[in-house]
Amino acid sequence: MEYLIGIDIGTGSAKAIAVDLNGLIVSTHQVYYETEVSEVGFNEQDPEQIWLAFKTCLLTVSTELGNSPIAISLSTAMHSLILSAQDGTLLSPLITWADSRGASIAERIKESEIAEGLYSRTGTPIHAMSPLCKIIWFKENEPAIMQQTSKFLSIKEFIWHKLFGDYIVDHSVASSTGYFNILDLEWDMPALELAGIRKEHLSKLVPTSYLRSGVGVIDQDLRIFEESNFLIGASDGCLANLGSFATESGVAALTIGTSGAVRVASRTPIINYPAMTFNYILDENNFICGGPVNNGGSALKWLLTNVFQEPELTTLIYEELFDSLKNVDAGSERLIFLPYLTGERAPLWNSDSCGTFFGLTQQHSKPQLAKAVLEGVCFALFDVLQAVQQSSGEITQLNISGGFVQSDVWMQILADITGKQLHLVQKEDASAIGAVMLASKILDLGVTFPNSSSRIIRPDLANHERYQKIFPIFKELYHSLSPLMKKLKHLKL
Repeated sequence: MEYLIGIDIGTGSAKAIAVDLNGLIVSTHQVYYETEVSEVGFNEQDPEQIWLAFKTCLLTVSTELGNSPIAISLSTAMHSLILSAQDGTLLSPLITWADSRGASIAERIKESEIAEGLYSRTGTPIHAMSPLCKIIWFKENEPAIMQQTSKFLSIKEFIWHKLFGDYIVDHSVASSTGYFNILDLEWDMPALELAGIRKEHLSKLVPTSYLRSGVGVIDQDLRIFEESNFLIGASDGCLANLGSFATESGVAALTIGTSGAVRVASRTPIINYPAMTFNYILDENNFICGGPVNNGGSALKWLLTNVFQEPELTTLIYEELFDSLKNVDAGSERLIFLPYLTGERAPLWNSDSCGTFFGLTQQHSKPQLAKAVLEGVCFALFDVLQAVQQSSGEITQLNISGGFVQSDVWMQILADITGKQLHLVQKEDASAIGAVMLASKILDLGVTFPNSSSRIIRPDLANHERYQKIFPIFKELYHSLSPLMKKLKHLKL
């Protein structure tokens, strides 16, 4: 069988999807890995564990199908950082996008005169998530480690180096670092100077069309892929737009997984400094622009684990929870949840923000709390959607993906809050599918991918009208509490 593999190395798992030359999914495999929070604000993973998950996915799928693929195309999460010594020894774990240790550094940069120019050149919001702020944190807090560091890597670069022994990075992943000029397609020298690093500390830049033969694979277990092409691919967010068929005007991709995002495709960057919408590169013709939120499915997981004290989060637990929400009216009986449990990115960019239930009374119980959490996540994404529309123009259709599409209740809440039609075009991992689509284009294979919505979710206009009354209170609540959130976060007890 002739087929392609798209593999998405995400924050919580690696997932490989095999697609034949008719555009049909013929095999999938997913491996999860852990995140360690050793200190407040730290969010770290073991790169070797992720490498093992990557290998397991590829080997499992190819073994099931009985032969190696034509190509393997990579998608990875953005904003990761690994420090490596000259001999390849790792000097740090993988620091994920959710790590907030650089929050004060981001605030300091935002308050400086260089902020707007830095954002406009690099397309990356000035926030603790960016590798730029993480590197500055190491410079100021771990000078000994900084001095030993020969390379600053993303998880994509780490995996590619394990495959072939060289250090390269695609324009897509580079465009999410905060120190890459998205128009000149070169490392941004003022940003490097700010970080205290040189170009020699960084990988060779290549377009997202870059590929090489599997003949050069170093790992003995993966030598079975010697006849396959390996494509560097792009970042997960950019490829999710491609895999969700959201590259046309008026169509946005909206994802809710662990976190969430709203993204549109544009031929040019969409610069909006007040909202700091991101501008990342998909390929030579397209930028993917939008805004991410920190708290998606992670907020519901927190509620079930920490508040409801569920010992194990099984499929049945989720099904019972969603079933209990069917009789809860829109607005959760005047209960509002600010979902900023891990701070917030777009459009607030405030690492000091925190979660809040507002309006709690004795009439509220588990169903109301749960629905308020789902509504809070959707309100946060609606806030981003409005910021994106300010610069991109009216968005009439949302192509949705992510784990939340398994819940009819959650999808309907999103439709009702945004007032938009939701198109469920891809139930599988949109980033991995996007990686396959990119490979098909680069290799000129002519694979036709089905582009029809398996389902359209239309808003309930009565519920939308009700949410339109609540949303301004949601926004005002954050702005009223924001100074107190900061004061509480930095309170010395």
